[in-house]
Amino acid sequence: MPAVEEIQGPFDSTVTFMRVPLSRDLTRSKAAILGIPFDMGTHPVRIGSRQGPAAIREQSYLVRPYEPPDFDFNPLTQLNVVDCGNVRVTASHVLDAFDQIEAAVSAIVSSDTIPVTMGGDGSVTLPQLRAVHKRYSDLVVLHIDAHTDTFAGTETDRYNTGTTFARAAEEGVIDPVYSIHIGARGPIPAQGNFEYTRSKGYELIPAIDLFRRGIPDVLAYVHQRLRGRPVYLCFDMDFFDPSCAPGVCAPTWGGASSREGLQLLQGLAGLDFVAFDVNTVSPPHDVGGMTAFLAATVMLECLYLICRRPAH
Repeated sequence: MPAVEEIQGPFDSTVTFMRVPLSRDLTRSKAAILGIPFDMGTHPVRIGSRQGPAAIREQSYLVRPYEPPDFDFNPLTQLNVVDCGNVRVTASHVLDAFDQIEAAVSAIVSSDTIPVTMGGDGSVTLPQLRAVHKRYSDLVVLHIDAHTDTFAGTETDRYNTGTTFARAAEEGVIDPVYSIHIGARGPIPAQGNFEYTRSKGYELIPAIDLFRRGIPDVLAYVHQRLRGRPVYLCFDMDFFDPSCAPGVCAPTWGGASSREGLQLLQGLAGLDFVAFDVNTVSPPHDVGGMTAFLAATVMLECLYLICRRPAH
């Protein structure tokens, strides 16, 4: 992996994700963990997701690598997973941070390695999409979240946690027509957001439709829609109900249980995932580390999905 000054080790280099080696040598690795300790610093209620990577690493020590009957193998060894440390960013320095995040993720992708990142708030997705798009020009997004993160913003506030996918569509770093938002629900601060999201070309499956149709039916549709395309999975932890994931920036009632969320993830096996982005863990608002623990489990599920990619 090229030397990238934008990446630094975890503050405590002895604590890595699930005890994998701390390394930037990706010559044998098919997947690499990367922390993005950044938040905009402007959330109206909760600031703290910059601390997410450290908390997820700590709680990952509770996660075991085998999950029979479907995943009765160790993805850490099968993929030679390493932890690359954290992107060197300063919270609220938005444009500089975006450049540093893009450079760090580009270095991983250019090494023919799949990044599995942990934020950080929802704004960290845009620079990652820019990086991955350089390698995959026909990139699509599967966005699992309680919010669409597709708001217009303003001329003076174009980049925030709610405008990520509006900017991504405008910049052409993804194909919105084949990209899908799953799980949007609950009260939001502005009228007409679902219509605006669809006007950008996205397909939207709100939570009410996900649970009305059932997870197996939605999974079958997602596979049919995204088969054969390089997929970027963006998983916001507030997709889960606050009863099992309280430590997030924008908790919203009526979400998935941990069992439903993990069922949805496991059912994605077989798609051609090229990047994973798990975000919005806010440790100051967590309870006993349970959200960070669940996020670490989500990241393990992502590693299983890499092992089940179609043969290239």
